[in-house]
Amino acid sequence: MAKSKITSSSTAEYFAKNLQQVGFSSPVKAVLTTLKEAVDNSLDACEEEGIPPELFVSIKKVGKGSQRNTDLIEIIIEDNGPGLDADMLPKVFGEYLASSKFGRGQCSRGQQGIGISAATTWAQLTNAAGVTVTSKTKRMRKAITGLIDVDIKGNKGVFRDKKSVDWEKDHGLRVEFRIDGRVQLNGDGGLLTYLEGTTLVNPHLSLRYQLLDNEEVKVDRVSDDIPKVPPPTLPHPHTMKLGEFITHAGLFGKMPLTNFLKKGFSRVTDNTIKELVSNGLQKKFLKESLNKFNEQDYKSVFQIIQKTPLSNPSTRSVLTVGEESLAKSIRRLGEVDFFSVVTRKPRICDFKPVVVEVALARFVNRGEADSPIQLLRFANRVPLQFDKGNCAITKAIESVNWRSYGLQQQRNSVPVGPYIFAVAVTSPFIKFKNASKETIDASEELVEEIRLACMRAGQKLSRHIKKEAKEADLERKLAHIESFGPILVEGLVELTKSSEARKKRAEEGLAKLLGRDSKAAEKDLKEADQKLAALKEKQKAKGIVLDEAAEKAPVEESGGAKKKSSTKKTASRKSATKAVKKTTKKAASKKTTTKKAAAKKTTKKAAAKKKATKKVAKKTTTKKAAKKKTTAKKAKKKR
Repeated sequence: MAKSKITSSSTAEYFAKNLQQVGFSSPVKAVLTTLKEAVDNSLDACEEEGIPPELFVSIKKVGKGSQRNTDLIEIIIEDNGPGLDADMLPKVFGEYLASSKFGRGQCSRGQQGIGISAATTWAQLTNAAGVTVTSKTKRMRKAITGLIDVDIKGNKGVFRDKKSVDWEKDHGLRVEFRIDGRVQLNGDGGLLTYLEGTTLVNPHLSLRYQLLDNEEVKVDRVSDDIPKVPPPTLPHPHTMKLGEFITHAGLFGKMPLTNFLKKGFSRVTDNTIKELVSNGLQKKFLKESLNKFNEQDYKSVFQIIQKTPLSNPSTRSVLTVGEESLAKSIRRLGEVDFFSVVTRKPRICDFKPVVVEVALARFVNRGEADSPIQLLRFANRVPLQFDKGNCAITKAIESVNWRSYGLQQQRNSVPVGPYIFAVAVTSPFIKFKNASKETIDASEELVEEIRLACMRAGQKLSRHIKKEAKEADLERKLAHIESFGPILVEGLVELTKSSEARKKRAEEGLAKLLGRDSKAAEKDLKEADQKLAALKEKQKAKGIVLDEAAEKAPVEESGGAKKKSSTKKTASRKSATKAVKKTTKKAASKKTTTKKAAAKKTTKKAAAKKKATKKVAKKTTTKKAAKKKTTAKKAKKKR
């Protein structure tokens, strides 16, 4: 029997045959993934250099695609970042697993060095040309431009048609892809959904975009604070499998085991080493060089580490958007009637530092009352738009009983209403379910942490809804007093033939009597407003000061926003209260007509009854008088 010939392939060759694993499984996802990878790179580059990012995005159809049911899509992303030198461009855009962030425990967006190279490969496979790149750094007098392809067999980038060109920018990068794809604007996989989500969690971003034949849209930044990504952190030993542990050790060469454990992992100290020894680690291993360990030695050390309690890693490596920035940024999505923002303190989940942020917003002209809420998911400030059902964020939201917070919800599903729920998870070691980074692995600890953040935001929402209910209840009571009180008094006055002065006193007394509940409601509302003002002052004391627009719509513990004040002296009612009042007035008007008719009918009956009573009384009085007169005559005759 002939021996089988064993061949090997490069990383680029593997991914070229399996691009569906990194987000190119359909024409729609191909366009979105290409856009996302380029925007992620631009934002990371700007933040690393402390540059306020300014991005321009253009996506157009420029012809028919080479594949059936596809279009030829032109995707352009231009930024004002630091740019790249000519020798770095082929590595970044044409080589897989080439990234300065690969393997680092940092809360950056791109970490694997796969995405943008995969986009170049897709362009090359579907349009026979890779990516056209223009780059300029501060040191360059002219920009450099050219076409970059992927050498699939050798896993390296090839820079073609390289030349220098004039560019008005001082520094920046521009990429142009032409790929087979299809454009979807709205929905979970839509381009608009991605761009809106990106602006939400990046308040320091200034964005211009033009999609298809639509007009250009500009979104200004609402914060000048550029996030400072914390320095990388080391992994925790309990997060690794045996193979990962051995691979990690291979990076440290001939280093003794003791030094490897302290330098290769987070929170491993001399006291930790002593605990490992007390749990069975042989002392001879401590000074042994790693290159002398065999597989069984590694396994023995790994098992002892796993059964030894170790300190949790530091939470200083996580990055947050912040309640103030989220509160400002959420207004860029539309007119907000209410919003609640919560940033949890960093926690350790599955031995990894994690921070969860939640923003709930109710929009005036967005969404339907009977449609599911729009859920925006983020991992390290990158929108997640596919495989929603298996995500830790979705599972956490479905596990919350939103009915107790005033929302409609079917069992084991997301709530219903004109709301946007935005949930962001940030960690230097986020565990995704696949290489395309579309969904977060739903571990029990992480789901519970997200659940707690959602419940806290829900409590703020519940307070706001209850306050609205009190206002609506007060409106109904006042409407009843104003509509039915005078009718009742008028009927009683007509029955009793009372004077105008008595009628006035009766109206005042009835209003006072029926107004007791409304007075109590007004008192409750006044107390609620006082608490809201106190919370706002507390928020300002913490250093959270909103802009002028936010001041007009105060945040309830960095949350509930009121509508803009009217130019009149009296403040306008909430939209929900106005609707209730309008409905109540219509019903009151209808009831008033009925009541008036009934009152007139009752008055006529009462008048007829009274007239009949008077006739009977008069007849009785006449008979009594006649009888008395007859008795008096008889008495006189006897005398």
